[in-house]
Amino acid sequence: MPDAVLTAAQLAQLTGAAREAAPLALLRAADVVGRQAMGHRLCTAMRFDAAAMTVRRLYSSDAGSYPVGGAKPKRDTAWGRHVLLERRVFVGEGAAAITEFFDDHALILGLGLRSIVNVPILHGDACLGTVNFLWAEERVRPEWRALAELLGLVVAPDWIAA
Repeated sequence: MPDAVLTAAQLAQLTGAAREAAPLALLRAADVVGRQAMGHRLCTAMRFDAAAMTVRRLYSSDAGSYPVGGAKPKRDTAWGRHVLLERRVFVGEGAAAITEFFDDHALILGLGLRSIVNVPILHGDACLGTVNFLWAEERVRPEWRALAELLGLVVAPDWIAA
C-alpha cells in the first residue's frame, strides 16, 4: 500500500509540470504522482461558480464516469457550506458518508470507491474550486489526507491560469 512519501523523481515531475505552458499540467502531474504515492483510484477537479453555487468539472482521471464539463449544484448542501463557503477540507469515510454527502453516491459506490478527500483550491479569500481524491479503502490514512492537501496547494495555479 502506498505510504504517501514523495520521491525525488515525483517532486521533479511536479516541478516540471509547473514550468509547462499546457493547461492543467499541474493537475495531471498531481494525479499521477498522487496515485503513485497515495493509491487513489479517482481524481477530479471542479471549478466553483459562487454566484450560481455550482461546481463544474475541469479535470477527471475517469472521463467515462465523470466527464469534463459536468456540473453539480451545491446550494444549501452541508458539503457546499463546509468546502466551498467555509473553505475547509472534507474527508468522507465509508459508504454512509458517501451516501450522505454526494448525490452521485450510487456511481461513486458502484465504482468501488469508499472514501474521499475534497481539498478547496484557495486564492486569497476566494474558493476557486476543489481537487478531489477517492479511494477504494473505507478509511483515509492521515498521510493521504496530508498529501492531498499539499497537492491542493501545488495545483492552485491551474485554476488561476484558466
